[in-house]
Amino acid sequence: MPGGGEVASEEIGYRGPTACAAAGITYRQLDYWARTGLVEPSVRLAHGSGAQRLYSFRDVVVLKIVKRFLDTGLSLQNIRTTVQHLRERGFRDLERMTLMSDGATVYECSSPGEVHALLQGGQGIFGIAVGVVWRDVESALSQLHGERVDTGETLVGPNPTDELARRRNRAV
Repeated sequence: MPGGGEVASEEIGYRGPTACAAAGITYRQLDYWARTGLVEPSVRLAHGSGAQRLYSFRDVVVLKIVKRFLDTGLSLQNIRTTVQHLRERGFRDLERMTLMSDGATVYECSSPGEVHALLQGGQGIFGIAVGVVWRDVESALSQLHGERVDTGETLVGPNPTDELARRRNRAV
């Protein structure tokens, strides 16, 4: 990071292409999800032509969760219900949560007993351990560029490969 100082994760935002790379989605999906309110950027919305959306770390985790649910065939309507539930909780304790689905309904499990009770039902269940998604996103974003929310300064991961970003930071 520039200046050698650590920046708190809530002070970093990620532009659309970075959020897409970390979540494993296309920019077209990201744009559609933002325009329809499925997953909107919590740091900065795009207002007007040329404005850049800025996503928080938690936004990127939710994007990756949505992608995983879509990959399993869950309907967009059920995914929207799940994201709304997470939003109402304030996206707290995501890293300790497991989301399970039987393909029709999504269940939040916060204890092994809840997971076991679902599995005893006999139907096919798949799960998303959000902590694993959390770590995947952390790892991906550590190799990509973030942006300080307050100054707009580009923050480069530990292996900077973008010469333009390095030059911009030196010029600031």
